[in-house]
Amino acid sequence: MPRSFLPTRLARGPFAPDFWRSPLRGPWFTSVLGVVLLAGVTILFVTGLLSYAAYNPDLAPVNDKTPDKGVLGFYLFSWPTDPPWLYRLTQGVHVTLGLVLVPVLLAKLWSVVPRLFTLPPARSLTHALERISLLLLVGGALFEFTTGILNIQLDYVFPGSFYPLHFYGAWVFFGAFLAHAVLKTPVALRNLRRMREGDEERADEGAGERGEEEADELAATHPDPPTVSRRGALGLVGGGSLLLLVTSGGRSFDGPLREIAVLTPHGGPEPGTGPAGFQINKTAAYAGIRAAETSEEAWRLVVTGPTGTVRLSRADLLGMPLHSADLPIACVEGWSTSDQWWRGVRLRDLAALVGHDDPVDVFVESLQRRGAFRRGALRANQVADPRSLLALSVNGEELTPDHGHPARIIVPAAPGVLHTKWVARLTFGEL
Repeated sequence: MPRSFLPTRLARGPFAPDFWRSPLRGPWFTSVLGVVLLAGVTILFVTGLLSYAAYNPDLAPVNDKTPDKGVLGFYLFSWPTDPPWLYRLTQGVHVTLGLVLVPVLLAKLWSVVPRLFTLPPARSLTHALERISLLLLVGGALFEFTTGILNIQLDYVFPGSFYPLHFYGAWVFFGAFLAHAVLKTPVALRNLRRMREGDEERADEGAGERGEEEADELAATHPDPPTVSRRGALGLVGGGSLLLLVTSGGRSFDGPLREIAVLTPHGGPEPGTGPAGFQINKTAAYAGIRAAETSEEAWRLVVTGPTGTVRLSRADLLGMPLHSADLPIACVEGWSTSDQWWRGVRLRDLAALVGHDDPVDVFVESLQRRGAFRRGALRANQVADPRSLLALSVNGEELTPDHGHPARIIVPAAPGVLHTKWVARLTFGEL
């Protein structure tokens, strides 16, 4: 329907062509941002799937927090234990890149917002598919980035569990993103080629050569006088991303940036000094751990296997062969510790104690009274690794209550939630 025949009331406000007056909007500006997001969001999606795999969701419903996932929950391999910093890297990239892309995403959404108000709603089947993908893309992006940032800050203000919400939201977002990319990437690449040949104004003019509709949806019909160039605007977006990188990336890696990573949990200087001076998420008090139940007299580790059940005190465990491993803790929120020196009993030795000559899966239960991972499971390949320990001490000192006294799990390359603290029971066998 020609715009001149549209009802007057619909052609006012944001539906009016001259409502959007910024001279920055145009195909070239949008194309540059779109290509950056094409690469960045693809990396985010892949590292997100790797995080899903790291939780080993096929261990029955023990670790799987995504009910009724169907084909979306495809699972290709058991998460490896080498290199030991693998999850630290993949989840650090996922969280840090997510934060770094926030200015790019906001700029991209701002650049295309006139399209949401274009009339008529659909001019063709292709245009209708593009509009639907755009609506799903905008909604999915806002949902994924918002829930992800809230999770990073440990602010669980959204209803339901973060894990399934973020998982299903990621598939909706990436499906819309993929459809939009298929439809728009050729246009974006043509605009960038024109940029190499000339400048952004020529790229914007080239859009008009392919159809006035596309140019009109992005560029203002009556633009205000420019106060900054499009290249300058991209510089501001890039500067915002760089600032977020500097103030968040350090908590995922060792180095001088750790102390200025103020936008991630546990940002700033290390939490105190001494053997226990490294990060935690949940204290013993938060988990409801009482000193009386972790005392030498009261606490016993229950270990179950095909030959029966044994109950071990800390003294019994300290009397077994002890081994050491230098391993970090890396959490889903993106923060990680430096390598800590752990010492304890190998999980595979505890499996052998109850009749498993070959390592098998293990179901781990904690004294913790609340929280999604007060119970967790580890695969046989994780139990088999000689660095996988039921740790009794760290950095040469007995575990503190907040670090899991009297005993905790430590496994190379596993997410922090699977490093169960205040362990009460280990059940070895196929899960």
